[in-house]
Amino acid sequence: MAAASAASRFEIRDLLYGALVGNTLAALAVAYTLLAGISITQPRYALYGLLWVFVGVLVLWKTEPAPADDSTRRRAAAVALVYFVALAVAGGVVVTAMRPGAGEFGVRLATLAPGWGPAPVFSSPWAALVLMPARVVGYAALAYLVYATVIDAAGAAVSGLVGLLSCVSCSWPILASLLSGVVGGGSAVVAATFDFSYDISTVVFLLTVALLYWRPFVGGHFDGQKE
Repeated sequence: MAAASAASRFEIRDLLYGALVGNTLAALAVAYTLLAGISITQPRYALYGLLWVFVGVLVLWKTEPAPADDSTRRRAAAVALVYFVALAVAGGVVVTAMRPGAGEFGVRLATLAPGWGPAPVFSSPWAALVLMPARVVGYAALAYLVYATVIDAAGAAVSGLVGLLSCVSCSWPILASLLSGVVGGGSAVVAATFDFSYDISTVVFLLTVALLYWRPFVGGHFDGQKE
């Protein structure tokens, strides 16, 4: 009875904390939209951005890697770091210039839709760093889950490669560009590809988070959950 009561208290506390995070994000989004004078013509994009941040924050809060020795933690950290960098490059957080001297040094603030913005942009002649909150928090959450996965089960990190699909918002338009060369840039297929890129990337992001959090491929979610 005592254990059930404690579990119930934790569930209620988690719901309250989750509601607090959600309400805080919503309030910040409204304030940002008003202050920046943003006109949201596609509300679902803002919803997706806030969802990435919300889920990412919950993952970073609720996930606690299992105990491990220093060597295992170092290996897991190395895998997670490579994973994060790969996602950052593929997903548009790190943007490399197409040719030397294509850009210039500078700092600006991109007023994108809530969740995706405000995004500080640091540019140079060789690359640019676009710190979209949704991408940074989302990819950090995925990398942390991969870190926990490596510790939790040897070799399970390979399944984390599924997370690379979460950069569909970047890779899908590339595929669309290749397709446009065959069927014509004005085709309905190409237009639909661009229109739904963020929808697809969000679905894949949520699916990847679920797979890495509960990890059915390694016998279920570990018991080292934060409380």
